[in-house]
Amino acid sequence: MRIFKLLSVLIGFSALSYAQNNTSYWQQHVDYTMEVTMNVENYQYTGTQKLVYTNNSPDTLNRVFYHLYFNAFQPGSEMDIRLQSIKDPDGRMMTEDGKSRISGLSENETGYLHPASLLQDGQKVDYVEEGTVLIVNLAKPLPPGGKTTFDMVFRGQVPLQIRRAGRNSEEGVALSMSQWYPKLAEYDFEGWHADPYIAREFHGVWGDFDVKLTIDKDYVVGGSGYLQNPQEIGHGYEAPGTKVKRPKGKTLTWHFKAPMVHDFMWAADPDYQHDTLQVENGPMLHFLYKNDKEIIENWEKLQPKTAALMQFFNKNIGEYPYDQYSVIHGGDGGMEYAMGTLITGGRNFGSLVGVTAHEMAHSWFQHVLATNESKHEWMDEGFTSFISTLAMNQIMEEGKENPFENSYKGYYNLVKSGFEQPQTTHADRYNLNYAYGIAAYSKGSIFLSQLGYIIGQEKLMKTIQNYYRDFKFTHPVPNDIKREAEKVSGMELDWYLTDWTQTTNTIDYGITNVVADSGKTKINLTRTGQMPMPLDILVIYEDDTKETFYAPLRMMRGEKENPYPQINRTVLPDWPWAFPTYAFTVDKPLESIKAVVIDPSQLMADIKQEDNVWQKAP
Repeated sequence: MRIFKLLSVLIGFSALSYAQNNTSYWQQHVDYTMEVTMNVENYQYTGTQKLVYTNNSPDTLNRVFYHLYFNAFQPGSEMDIRLQSIKDPDGRMMTEDGKSRISGLSENETGYLHPASLLQDGQKVDYVEEGTVLIVNLAKPLPPGGKTTFDMVFRGQVPLQIRRAGRNSEEGVALSMSQWYPKLAEYDFEGWHADPYIAREFHGVWGDFDVKLTIDKDYVVGGSGYLQNPQEIGHGYEAPGTKVKRPKGKTLTWHFKAPMVHDFMWAADPDYQHDTLQVENGPMLHFLYKNDKEIIENWEKLQPKTAALMQFFNKNIGEYPYDQYSVIHGGDGGMEYAMGTLITGGRNFGSLVGVTAHEMAHSWFQHVLATNESKHEWMDEGFTSFISTLAMNQIMEEGKENPFENSYKGYYNLVKSGFEQPQTTHADRYNLNYAYGIAAYSKGSIFLSQLGYIIGQEKLMKTIQNYYRDFKFTHPVPNDIKREAEKVSGMELDWYLTDWTQTTNTIDYGITNVVADSGKTKINLTRTGQMPMPLDILVIYEDDTKETFYAPLRMMRGEKENPYPQINRTVLPDWPWAFPTYAFTVDKPLESIKAVVIDPSQLMADIKQEDNVWQKAP
């Protein structure tokens, strides 16, 4: 039963100015200088990498770890075995007859990434590959505050397009180059995060990238970073109206710099069309897509929508910190990267805008805030889903009264399935991909939409903006978003973070009965679920007037403002969690009441809503 339009206050907030990051946080720092040569005939590449590593931690480090992601695309890898053992493997990674695509790769179709040599400050170091992780024993310990330089020569082979990265996709994209270089693992207050690459997302160290890529000159390249030599490259990067002076030879060397990012992606294809669009008071947008008449119209229509999305996120989260963002036709689904995204291009227009909205929103939650997605995937995927859903509802004029309805439906279905696991589950440890997807995307989105129900919509958006302002470039953890909400609202919210993310406790309230009581009306409520919540209760009278009653949760130690200021509200005594029942009295006779509704906003994730509505019998 929907009575009110939801979340109209969410749109139109001014972006908050930047502020100094929380000084109690320390971050490691990396500076990458890489020169890479790609052979487009056999899809093998060689490279050199100079990595300056700054140890800002209070610990002395005796070893470091690198990710070698492409080693996942080999028969018998952990990714391959996981595909064969999980009950609901990712269909994109399976053959039509239900087998792992990785297990069937021939030698020249696999992916690999191997160091040929590695020095620390000029000294050889001992290292060993263990699947997708390189373990390096340092030649000399790295003390707190110290710097060291690693020089590596490496070689790789691009796998057939299977997941995120690869070559020769179904849509004809030649090279989608993500997770392609030896990447130093993150070390933070929890220690090393050298997770094997099995299926999920990523975690990285902030740093500056200086990358030179040599490739056949017919190929057009796009990706992270600012192109340093556009007048040598052309392909739409040159200044308008100027001439391009390309070097002689069969190859071009593209020189990119990407400041303060934790990843570097690029893609290349000889048939890319390259368009640009300057966002008013924002970055330059780059669009690279296959010159295919079937998709060109949609990609042209996408461009002003992308500018509108950028402005929406800037306004409602905070300012995008880079001067460029690229939307690139890639080989697999949609995946966010530093300063850009790779998305498949053969979609209908609505889907094309939708995937762009989602992947672009990741630029704030994954590439500026950058939570550890292996441990807290719901903070990235869920928050991204929340804000991109709002953006789509406005920019595509969807007009949905509750734009989060599908997230709630997904969560309810997961609860009914019996497969739910707590959101504290490591992303690789979910028993089912289905359970992971709903926990990360749907339940993660509900964390915010339901938080708005608890503290109020204006305070929710203030919380998001303060969270971005205070924790950008710091890898925040769940307690950080909770504390921001507490500071903004004045409430105690540890119970919310605990029950929603660390357990599978559910919310289930109901109206037991509505009865006459000495010329007044008594409304009896019950809590069946283990997770507590404050309650908004709407009473509709026979003359169609309305009144709301608000039962705060005692452990919140606070109250939200009236979410329906046009309707009179009565604040009731707090409902303590340990009490399974609650009753209050309406100062009107029973015969004057038409209906009673728990949570008219439908933003509280009550798993059994049939008993949330009482209506007078006809």
